[in-house]
Amino acid sequence: MSRIPAPVDTPHGPAYEGRLLARPDEEVVDQGISFDLRTLMSRRGVVGLFGLGAGAAALAACTPGTSDGAASSASSTGSLIEIPDETAGPYPADGSNGPDVLEESGIVRRDIRSSVGGGDPVPGVPLDFTFTVLDMANGGAPLVGAAVYAWHCSAAGLYSMYSDGVTEETWLRGVQVTDENGEVTFTSVMPGCYTGRWTHIHFEVYPSVDDIEDSTKAIATSQMAFPQNVLDPVYGLSDYDGSAANLAQLSLATDNVFGDDGGVHQIGAFKGSAADGFTATLTVPIDTATAPTAGSMGGGGRPAGGPGGEPPSAPAS
Repeated sequence: MSRIPAPVDTPHGPAYEGRLLARPDEEVVDQGISFDLRTLMSRRGVVGLFGLGAGAAALAACTPGTSDGAASSASSTGSLIEIPDETAGPYPADGSNGPDVLEESGIVRRDIRSSVGGGDPVPGVPLDFTFTVLDMANGGAPLVGAAVYAWHCSAAGLYSMYSDGVTEETWLRGVQVTDENGEVTFTSVMPGCYTGRWTHIHFEVYPSVDDIEDSTKAIATSQMAFPQNVLDPVYGLSDYDGSAANLAQLSLATDNVFGDDGGVHQIGAFKGSAADGFTATLTVPIDTATAPTAGSMGGGGRPAGGPGGEPPSAPAS
């Protein structure tokens, strides 16, 4: 009987067989069904996890569950697995529940730290994040010319266009068009953590920039998750007052969006420090041959899987 190798420390947290642990503080055998399935699909994983017994073999017949309002796709192409579809949440500003930043001139931009019309940039630890969008229906080739709309809360946990006092602001929202490598990059700040949600960045992918004014044309809607070892030093800074306490009430396994599989397909790869800023990357495979199963709110109101119907006022101290 083979022993299960110990996780390997990486700059982004402990990993097993090249995959970040969904639950860094727990053993490899306690990472959840989705992690076990991906391990069992490799020869090394089958041998390494043989000690789990006959019960582990039964995992091969299971499929991961979905969180409320979020339907994880089972589509795969070779080693690619489609990015899980997730709710756009209560604060998309894509026209699906009222506010629509995607109609504004200037929304196509890399630097999203200020409002579209100008003004001071929001405070926070610098973050450049890059999404690489791949077309699974075309063998995983880069999806060129697609429009990616990204948005997230501020260091104080506020959403522009929704939170009290910032309804006239449009910061931390922007659109980029994928290049020949399928990549888009945004210049922003590290988001705060507000009550009820693990730290995340929302994004929608549209076929082209001409489609962004109609939220129903989004071909994928998902969220990027943040690893805890990156967040902890950031949340010790004064701009993020309250975020550490909010994060301590959650985990990737208990979050109502990432909890179905610990966000394993959505955790960004981060480099940098709280002192110097971070860069993050996330690969976003999309099966353009299938219809998305989640996304915009449609009629507004409180969406399943979102943090609630009221925008956060600030992280609770």
